[in-house]
Amino acid sequence: MKYEMKLQPEYYNFILNGTKRIEIRLNDEKRQQIKIGDTIKFLKEPQLNEFFEAKVIGLLRYNTFEDMFNDFDISILADKSMTKDELIKVLEQSYPKEKQDKYGVLGIRIELI
Repeated sequence: MKYEMKLQPEYYNFILNGTKRIEIRLNDEKRQQIKIGDTIKFLKEPQLNEFFEAKVIGLLRYNTFEDMFNDFDISILADKSMTKDELIKVLEQSYPKEKQDKYGVLGIRIELI
């Protein structure tokens, strides 16, 4: 399957630069369909006219972002220019604790195509 996901410019660039190797999302109904071997087209916000594709090479399921962050260094979740606390705050703006409790979170290990 092929999926599309939007990314803020900073995180889009982290993936292209090779630092961010795990895309972090809520494990909602849409993300529960993703399988290893699928392709994701990442579109750069806000214009959505730049994109790249990545192959899903692993799926990591956790209850919360904090649980995931205990297992991985910031250098592969985003970039060393951020702290884990900063990234959690950004993620929780889109995915509050209530949604994390309902769906859990998903780390999508990706490899550029």
